Amino acid sequence: MIRKARIDDAKKIKTLIEGFAKQNLMLIRPLSDIYECIRDFCVLEIDGKICGCGALHIFWEDIAEIRSLCVNSEYQRKGLGKEIVNFLIEEARQLKLKKVFALTYQVVFFKSIGFEIVDKSHLPQKIWSECVKCPKFPDCDEVAMIRKI
Repeated sequence: MIRKARIDDAKKIKTLIEGFAKQNLMLIRPLSDIYECIRDFCVLEIDGKICGCGALHIFWEDIAEIRSLCVNSEYQRKGLGKEIVNFLIEEARQLKLKKVFALTYQVVFFKSIGFEIVDKSHLPQKIWSECVKCPKFPDCDEVAMIRKI
């Protein structure tokens, strides 16, 4: 079941993200950031356990980022990541957004669900509001991908 995240999910989301961040598969998210952006998040819940998450963060009138997408390793390769993305895209559609993007290392996954690689210069709102604060800036090795809705 995929649902919007609640306050009491924040620590579980952080733990899930940390596991992937330790493997350099995604960026770490401080707990304070997760609480601040809890309305952006959805969670995948199986038998009462948070097994995956993702967030839709709005950047401008027509574009949002899909971020912090992860699924617990024991539940991977079952289409659950795609279900989370579809949930977030439907939310973007309801908000009348025209595009969603992701900065990712999982290029094959995002290509398989309709995203295309773009140069990061196509995402100035992201670069100048958040990326400049990242320890990887300006040498980011994530791939920018975008999908029209």
